[in-house]
Amino acid sequence: MAADLFKVDSIKDVAQLEDMLSTPTQGAIDSVGKAKGDWIVLGVGGKLGPAIAHMLKRCVDAAGTKAKVYGVDKVYSPTMEKDLKSWGIETLTCDMLDTAALAKLPDAANVIFLAGMKFGATGNEALTWAMNVYLPAIVAQRFKNSRIVVMSSGNAYGMRNILTGGSQEQMPLNPNGDYAMSCMGRERMFQHFSIANKTPTTIIRLNYAVELRYGVLIDLATRIMADKEIDLSTGVVNVIWQGDVSAMVIQCFDIAATPATPINFAGPELLNVRQVCEQLGQLLGKTVRFAGAESPTAFVNNSMQSQYLWGYPRVDAGRLVRWTADWIKRGCPLHGKPTHFATRDGKY
Repeated sequence: MAADLFKVDSIKDVAQLEDMLSTPTQGAIDSVGKAKGDWIVLGVGGKLGPAIAHMLKRCVDAAGTKAKVYGVDKVYSPTMEKDLKSWGIETLTCDMLDTAALAKLPDAANVIFLAGMKFGATGNEALTWAMNVYLPAIVAQRFKNSRIVVMSSGNAYGMRNILTGGSQEQMPLNPNGDYAMSCMGRERMFQHFSIANKTPTTIIRLNYAVELRYGVLIDLATRIMADKEIDLSTGVVNVIWQGDVSAMVIQCFDIAATPATPINFAGPELLNVRQVCEQLGQLLGKTVRFAGAESPTAFVNNSMQSQYLWGYPRVDAGRLVRWTADWIKRGCPLHGKPTHFATRDGKY
């Protein structure tokens, strides 16, 4: 859909960015068109939630199903709730750790689970495990008669030697630290209840979604623009356009199965951080300063399976780098939330 939309050299403002992030693929529209029942996005207020919900509503409209799209979170910023409502999302406020409140949510047939805790996990380990393990257990029970797509993290694999080409779905998980271990716990809860309740489920292991207000490329570009050193200890990284992530999340309902099916989302290339920074520096008119040396390991995923199912991302890495530099150079809005992608000790 609208292939030329992504061939622009510059994204002028947030309105254009939101439109591009929410433009669905034909595959996503087809998936929604053949689905039955309403949709609910749990944890809609996070980094991925608004774009996924927006695209989902556009798919519903394009497919003509007239299904409702609900967004659920504990709190919203006034701007976010206004945006969601303007896109046709029915926003609901719910403390999902409260089982009584969770029980009152609509019985949607299709559930996207995005809720979780990462940043601030160190020092708040109990809440991290409650959000990432206990909550999945009660959500899986609450929506046992639905189809569920779960957002997890490639961090659950642990670091791999970059020469392997990245972690594949059949590889054992080897998490380090409370956050990554609780991500594995999230998966185990959904896996268990998928089997126990025969709930079709897909588990997504993501590394790393990017857009122009947030993400690994923004982290690197803002440091370069501020004349700060780039730590090279994590020398390679996967990045994938968030709009492509949203489309694939929606299509994951087509592969939901019992037992739960894991699938990796990642950029198709392992990008060399030093080379990406040198290109960003050239585009920004800045000299890049580096610190440290590249380690042989990193959090990297092999996304061959998702590419086989849904094709190459609509936006390639080179265009993402150019868009990022242009956005930063013009001083456009940012979320101000670093990814900490270079963290290697498991503490977030």
